[in-house]
Amino acid sequence: MNIHSILHQTGKWSVSAILALSVMSCTKDENPTGIIPTDYSLTEHWLSLPAKPDKPADIFYLYPTSWTPDSLTNSIYCTVDNSSMLKGSAFAFSMQATAFETVGNIYAPYYRQLNATLAQSLTEAERWELADSLPVADVIAAFDYYIRNYNHGRPFILTGHSQGSHMMLFLLSRYMNEHPEVYSRMIAAYAIGYPLTASFLATNKHLKFAEGADDLGVIVSFNTQSPNVKPGGNVIMTDSVGMATNPINWKRDETPAPASESLGSFMPGQGNVFVKVPAFADARVDLTKGVLVCSSVDENALYQPASNMGLGVYHAWDFPFYYYNIRENAERRANAFIGK
Repeated sequence: MNIHSILHQTGKWSVSAILALSVMSCTKDENPTGIIPTDYSLTEHWLSLPAKPDKPADIFYLYPTSWTPDSLTNSIYCTVDNSSMLKGSAFAFSMQATAFETVGNIYAPYYRQLNATLAQSLTEAERWELADSLPVADVIAAFDYYIRNYNHGRPFILTGHSQGSHMMLFLLSRYMNEHPEVYSRMIAAYAIGYPLTASFLATNKHLKFAEGADDLGVIVSFNTQSPNVKPGGNVIMTDSVGMATNPINWKRDETPAPASESLGSFMPGQGNVFVKVPAFADARVDLTKGVLVCSSVDENALYQPASNMGLGVYHAWDFPFYYYNIRENAERRANAFIGK
């Protein structure tokens, strides 16, 4: 049995059925009594593993969904060596994690990911339930291995996008709560491209959202769209009202930041090579929708129908639009933390 037979029989995704199927479909990576995490003592299970860390701070990066499910096999979760994920995660790293290369030593584990198409069809509660399996087990195991073997007491930044940010929220809510001595070394967490809600923070009182450009130990989050996206038109925010930081002026209110104030975007140029583009993306927080609104770009030119995102949903551009502002802010927070 596979996920497609469930769809054929039920006509919709059933979380209980899918979870049952994932147990029935155990491989050598799992056992009936619990999940065995990926072995992070093996270097092949790391996308980025600095041989000679020479910076005073670290970056722990979790890439977004980067694999294409195979319709002929169980496509609920990918394997840690899935070929499309290896390729996709490297591309994501090149346009996201590199924003932090001037700030710290970048560590990035491979982790088994949830099918994003499936996740988008679920409610927020169902997404959390289904994610809390192989992906979470891997991410927590990877971070714990990093802390015990690679970090050596250095301050660190957490960063990720989309599914990577979702996984980061599990790290923040669980691992940091259980390991306050580790949490005390967290400079900031850039959980971009996944809705961070007020209810999540209310449940996890040890966490706090960024209030400005300089505060430490905080979470930064935003999800970008055009002003023309109608309510319910952003699949990332379907049943969530997120909290948003403006990544140009670093305010939480609706004060607009014009593109002229941007430090530059990191966008595809000739030959699809990413280049710095000045004064490209503006930014304004919409408190009612819980999103970051960008009105200075051509939504038709950036529309990618194959991405399953609607017109004006700038999910793929969350990092590139504000790449150099994110870099400057991470440097600023890291310097403040190290100086402290």
